[in-house]
Amino acid sequence: MTDAILVLNAGSSSIKFAIYAHTNVRSPALMSGKVINLSHTPQFLANGVDGRPLPQKNMMTFDETTTHENIVSWLLGWVEHENQGYTIRCVGHRVVHGGRDYAKPILLTTSIISQLKALVPLAPLHQPHSLSAIAAVSKWAPKLPQVACFDTSYHYTQEPLARFFALPREWYDRGIIRYGFHGLSYQYIANSLPCYLGELAEGRVIVAHLGNGASMCAMKKRQSVATSMGFTALDGLMMGQRCGSLDPGVVVHLVRHYKMSIEEIEHMLYNDSGLLGVSGISNNMQVLQNSSHPHAKQAIELFCYKAVQELSSLVSTINGIDAIVFTAGIGENSAQIRQQICDRLTWLGVSLDTGANTTHQHVISHPDSLVKVLIIPTNEELIIAQETQSLITTQ
Repeated sequence: MTDAILVLNAGSSSIKFAIYAHTNVRSPALMSGKVINLSHTPQFLANGVDGRPLPQKNMMTFDETTTHENIVSWLLGWVEHENQGYTIRCVGHRVVHGGRDYAKPILLTTSIISQLKALVPLAPLHQPHSLSAIAAVSKWAPKLPQVACFDTSYHYTQEPLARFFALPREWYDRGIIRYGFHGLSYQYIANSLPCYLGELAEGRVIVAHLGNGASMCAMKKRQSVATSMGFTALDGLMMGQRCGSLDPGVVVHLVRHYKMSIEEIEHMLYNDSGLLGVSGISNNMQVLQNSSHPHAKQAIELFCYKAVQELSSLVSTINGIDAIVFTAGIGENSAQIRQQICDRLTWLGVSLDTGANTTHQHVISHPDSLVKVLIIPTNEELIIAQETQSLITTQ
């Protein structure tokens, strides 16, 4: 039996997992996969260490009423009992929100879990699912060490001004501040930059994490200086189903003149906006790119316009720019989106190599470009495994 670290990344409609050797988390994952379509008909997908797809498992016993906790319990049993001989020694979790108290990964206790539950209103689409996964592991093996790795932690290097809202100071004291998210992805990219940029890695870099959830982070010396998301994961860029930055007066207007409830507005902003809301077709960028409907085209153009707007703002926080990195689902896979964004950044000296961009090379900027442009696939699960192993071995 191989001692292993299990990594769980529980999202709203899927649960990603990866298994790493406990003694060597720098090697590729022994196995990785996900359970998708949790709100409909769950489907299991997994690959072995060589990337070879593993046989799909029959999940017909699950349906739209299945909870995240049910799925995690099933997955735990599959990994250790039905699978290839791995003994889980600890579990690392992606937890979106760590609030003001958690600036680094932490070994979970009953008290800490209670504190994380109090943060659910700040990340309603993600935090409950992480907590469900933690609960499932606790029931399955009560004494198994579990570690929480926070998406907010990476941004603790920002100066205080970058975290303020211009509200009465009492609200800052109560924790109404800009936290920032996607930190595990940014941490992976920051760690990887020297391999791609050499000494330039310590310079002024903006990373565009573009997926169904999207944000940007301005880095200097591979640390977060500013980021597009704020108090919640609604802020900043237009996303698959989230609106991004919004005049707060819109919310006041909807309440006052359309008598919308807080619950209705919350659902609209988190679930019915973004690419889905503007297009009226889909939150999936690939579906929109394949569509001939004018609303699909407009949604794509707005997504790119907002991305350029946000990136241009972030340039000022690091006094210029040396490199742009695209990552995550859209950033890594959509040559069209990268092209449309970079075409609006020629004023910065950005110039793409069309061939390199179309074929998804790591470096996609033209040799004459004043700004390096790269594609770096992110790996949040690896960061979680490394942080979990480090924390467990020092206890």
